[in-house]
Amino acid sequence: MANHKSALKRHRQSLDRRARNRTVKTRIRTLLKQARGAIDAGAPNAAELVRDVTSLLDRAASKKVVPEKRAARLKSRLGLGLQRTPKA
Repeated sequence: MANHKSALKRHRQSLDRRARNRTVKTRIRTLLKQARGAIDAGAPNAAELVRDVTSLLDRAASKKVVPEKRAARLKSRLGLGLQRTPKA
């Protein structure tokens, strides 16, 4: 464990950031799973779910929770899956 006052504060901050980042990453994984399931099932709300995931990925990437290129890759793959589904 840290001994200096500043190191103790840095440790507290890192724990807070970790907790915050974990909630964002969990939310991303959940929405990705829902969007992929909707795309595979051809659900009418698939486009809306993809839009929600895209927004969340953009926010997470801007705050450095996930790397920008990973967010771009995930968004691209979701978009491709959405294009392949037959329009009802």
